[in-house]
Amino acid sequence: MRQKIKPVEAALAAAGALNVVEMYKKALTIRYFEEKVDWLFGRGKLGGTTHLCIGQEAVPVGVASALRADDYMVSTHRGHGHLIAKGGEPARIFAELLGKSEGYCKGRGGTQHLCVMGLNFLGTNGITGGGIPIATGAGLSIKLSGDDRVAVCFFGEGASNQGTFHESLNMASVWKLPVVYVCENNMYAMSTRFARISASDDVAARAGAYGIEAAIVDGMDALKVAELAGKVVGRVRAGGGPALIEAKTYRFCGHSKSDPRTYRTREEEEMWKGKDPIKRLAAAAAEFIPGSEIEGIKRGVLAMIEDAYDAAEKGSDSSTDAALDGVYAKREDIVPQGNIQSA
Repeated sequence: MRQKIKPVEAALAAAGALNVVEMYKKALTIRYFEEKVDWLFGRGKLGGTTHLCIGQEAVPVGVASALRADDYMVSTHRGHGHLIAKGGEPARIFAELLGKSEGYCKGRGGTQHLCVMGLNFLGTNGITGGGIPIATGAGLSIKLSGDDRVAVCFFGEGASNQGTFHESLNMASVWKLPVVYVCENNMYAMSTRFARISASDDVAARAGAYGIEAAIVDGMDALKVAELAGKVVGRVRAGGGPALIEAKTYRFCGHSKSDPRTYRTREEEEMWKGKDPIKRLAAAAAEFIPGSEIEGIKRGVLAMIEDAYDAAEKGSDSSTDAALDGVYAKREDIVPQGNIQSA
């Protein structure tokens, strides 16, 4: 008699021997990190504003599971989860948000300009669609170098109305660049429902105009995202040209910290919370480990986040004397000594 294969095991097999428990830990790290940031902003401990990805954790975790350390990743204004999925340390991200010199950008980049070259994380971006041409450029550099890396670019559905989206996809297709464009379609471009500003409900439909393969996936299910990402990244890495993944997801919070969410109903929010990607990953992990271990993971991740914040808070404030470091290159670094011509 053939043994019945559980749906979770089938998904894991199709996605390529993924470790669902590790994916659960990563998604939980993102969730608890974002909840801590929300708590901090609510108490005036962080300046400016912030854009949280609570509810969307399945997308970065699923996509990152298909990447190598040397692959590039380009983010958005809602990028904490992307960086954590790429291997970012919560303590150093907290330090960056707090303006501490121990932050990834020495406290000068903040939430909108997080860049970690050591992880090939080419930055969050405060400009809608601003990361799309950056990822396309990274794809061109890979193509010119002749290696088999890929560049992954996250963006929201609202960014697909920007000219940079269309220009970049056309260029990537013409030159067959190794770029995976990942649209996190959370249904709202700020406070406007996407259906009101797009002739098509699906961003994936736009890829066909540029001869790019596209697929839609349940962005609330990390295993399904990982399964699709594994296939797409593999094809792009093998020289198949660019691709687009549209993940249908939902942010449980507002667009930013100041958003009261008056444009959507609480009933709609509760419906989507019933698809919570953390709970779905916990259920998947329960197929492999007992419930007591799952509870232990929760406590461990939460303690790690609290420790990370405590460590960041004790860091040293970024100095104003170093404000211009990294803005201008030193002349001796770009002009060989002894060859400087007089004006």
